[in-house]
Amino acid sequence: MRLPTWIAQHLAALRAVLVFTVLLGLVYPLALVAVGQLPGLNHKADGSLITVGGDTVGSSLIGQSFTDADGNPVARYFQSRPSAAGDGYDPTATSASNLGPESVVDTIATDPEESSESLLTQVCGRSKSVGELNGVDGRRPYCTDDGVGAVLAVFRADGLTGPVTRVVSVNQAAPATPFVTEYEGVAVEPAQPGEDYVAAGGVVTPIRGDAPADPAVPADAVTASGSGLDPQISPAYAELQVNRVARERGADPAAVRKLVKEHTGGRGLGFMGEPGVNVLELNIALDKQFAAR
Repeated sequence: MRLPTWIAQHLAALRAVLVFTVLLGLVYPLALVAVGQLPGLNHKADGSLITVGGDTVGSSLIGQSFTDADGNPVARYFQSRPSAAGDGYDPTATSASNLGPESVVDTIATDPEESSESLLTQVCGRSKSVGELNGVDGRRPYCTDDGVGAVLAVFRADGLTGPVTRVVSVNQAAPATPFVTEYEGVAVEPAQPGEDYVAAGGVVTPIRGDAPADPAVPADAVTASGSGLDPQISPAYAELQVNRVARERGADPAAVRKLVKEHTGGRGLGFMGEPGVNVLELNIALDKQFAAR
């Protein structure tokens, strides 16, 4: 007996669902797993994990911090770039800060937990710290000596024009001493917590200062990557750290530079991106060759 057309159509659809479920839900995934276990591919397929003495210490694809329990950098290790992923290099919270070049004014609230730093102040503070750690000039344009954004809110008699009537250093809270004493003949005030000087009509005015145009601290030492998980730093940032790491380990700087070169990867496909130094792999090699004092 011939089945009704609508039943035949439903049976054909059911058969198609079963066939594609087996092909795409079982055969295809299992085939990819099998291919991923081929020699030369299995390491990457398993997450590019790195083991030392039988213990997994990380992945060559995911960066990590080399800090102590208080979050201070451990001087005998090369330091990674900053990370905005969770508390730093958290693979479950990969993200960027979403702060851009116009983020130059800090939020100074009466409740410290509600305060937040602008991207400029974060960069200034990081550059100052990196400079102090590595014994170089950490100054940058538009940064104060105490490591915040050198930004003024300038009030004028006619809004955007006219004589200056008031000037506030918006990133330096009272009782801090402003980084400049006066601007166009008007004394500069420190910021008061809870005040929004931009909303009150102040014109945001960054001050360049006398920092060198080409900072000693490279950009990747003071900015986070888009993912927050970048395992590499630039050769320039690695070079900045060589003398400090060599001193802490009692090693010849030339030998440390040789290790840096060995762990520097080239551009993708020979032309994409920039060369990078894998920090985790480099620090593991350091521990093997130069035991910490």
